[in-house]
Amino acid sequence: MTTEPNDNKKSAPSDRFATSRFGRKLVQRGDDEPIIEVENLAVDFWVNGKWVNAARDISYSVRPGEVLAIVGESGSGKTVTSMSLLSLLPGNSRSTGHVRLHGQEILGIPMDELHRIRGNRIAVIFQEPMTAFNPVYRIGFQIVEALRTHFALTPAEATARAIELLELVEMPDPKKAFASFPHQLSGGQRQRAMIAMAISCDPDLLIADEPTTALDVTIQAEILDLLRSLHTRLNSAIIIITHDLGVVADIADNIIVMREGSIVERGTVDEVFNHAQHDYTKQLLAAVPHLGLEAGGERMTSTEEPVLTLTNASVDYPGHGRVPAFRAVDSVSFEIRPGEVVGLVGESGSGKTTVGRSIVGLLPFTEGSAKLLGKDLVGIKPDQLREVRRSIGIVFQDPGSSLNPRWPVGQSIGEPLELANAVEKAKIGTRVEELLDAVELPRSFRNRYPHELSGGQRQRIGIARALALNPKLLIADEPTSALDVSVQARVLDLLERLQKELQFACLFISHDLAVIDRLADRILVMNLGELVEQGPADEILRNPQHPYTKRLIAAVPVPDPDEQRKRRDARAALLAAEGRRK
Repeated sequence: MTTEPNDNKKSAPSDRFATSRFGRKLVQRGDDEPIIEVENLAVDFWVNGKWVNAARDISYSVRPGEVLAIVGESGSGKTVTSMSLLSLLPGNSRSTGHVRLHGQEILGIPMDELHRIRGNRIAVIFQEPMTAFNPVYRIGFQIVEALRTHFALTPAEATARAIELLELVEMPDPKKAFASFPHQLSGGQRQRAMIAMAISCDPDLLIADEPTTALDVTIQAEILDLLRSLHTRLNSAIIIITHDLGVVADIADNIIVMREGSIVERGTVDEVFNHAQHDYTKQLLAAVPHLGLEAGGERMTSTEEPVLTLTNASVDYPGHGRVPAFRAVDSVSFEIRPGEVVGLVGESGSGKTTVGRSIVGLLPFTEGSAKLLGKDLVGIKPDQLREVRRSIGIVFQDPGSSLNPRWPVGQSIGEPLELANAVEKAKIGTRVEELLDAVELPRSFRNRYPHELSGGQRQRIGIARALALNPKLLIADEPTSALDVSVQARVLDLLERLQKELQFACLFISHDLAVIDRLADRILVMNLGELVEQGPADEILRNPQHPYTKRLIAAVPVPDPDEQRKRRDARAALLAAEGRRK
């Protein structure tokens, strides 16, 4: 049954969605008074019969048109403090202090009053829209529901407004997206839909929790452009929670740096980046890979026989039901020599992970030639594949899900040794301890379970397991994308050291060009299943030839506000020039 609008809901703010696209005049808010004021905020959790403090003495204010970035590593308290503004924390939490919205206290107010603020006055853009959207309802239904909760709109009016919002966030096909389920949209499209829902009620404050972490660099750049444009046109405030200092340099006005639940530094973006005072802030800045930092560095060259050679190799995905078969990798050719690190880059759907999975034998090559240590992987028999796999190690993107949660990590490290009968059973324990030494973890960790380790420690365990059989080729599939910057830096240092010591060939798959710049001797660029450019790292990153490579490099944010402004302008000019050519 259709619910008619009731008199308790306010009229739709037809003039508040002001954009040049729709020709409406924007209602300007005053710039003097803060939208949100946080004073001495503290957050505690009731754990094992006692209160455990997660954040303390948090104070800040955000005015109209400002972007405040809250940065810090996992566990620093940046997300819990922001979610506490709307009481979005679990039931075992408590928040004390003051949170004022336009001067009115909202911390601890009755839930019915809070419901009128959520989504209406303060909206949240969550990190993973796939889990934030209800998977059984279409995108349009969920946006319409948000609109009709707060405004007196008929179903037809709410539908028109929802499609207008999807156009506002530059959704490629708004009407199709409106009728789609969340799983039918790409990651970037889901994030655009999440932003459309967040701005549907023209909120005074947007809280963006890691809004670009899971996105490719070009999609990330588009989302940041969109947020920058929207907050300027709507004159709203933004609190962006992130550990990506390149994103901070690109969009923020002011920064708060958090560590272990406290603010250790604050200031304008220029002050913090150029004149950091606290040692922790300096460490964070130093840990960030910087595109271009390795220019002119010594790169590996090898004349030895290749470990891996692909010649016109293709991979097809078979059809399932109504989904037709399609070619995921088309005629890819490259080689990797001993001691060489080759970076494989591209956006989601480019085919880079498919290449890695096919080399390991998790997917079959359907055409061409793929030779590993002289053995052709195309049409290889299972018993031969098992033998070849002893020469390959793989480090997965998510170490948590790649380790058996029921096993101590020492058993996970030793499993390849046992399956391959590489050493006597009595000596497996000794080899496990040697591998823990190699990845710089205490030997006592062999008895711990994955959930007892941090993300960086789990990834070190993943590396130890991958190196257990002394592989000739290591495939690292986005091994640092889920890690904080300082943890990422330590894992990269470890990989770099081990690769130089053991001289294995490495295919490093990533969408982070700054990481690739640091590690790779050569770079392969993939787009839509094809290898569009390859060459020495310095040549690809400093003098790209293919338009796609140029767009990819231009989209990478760097942790330097002045340089990032120049890069943003250069990217806009590049895209404009391509648009004119089209």
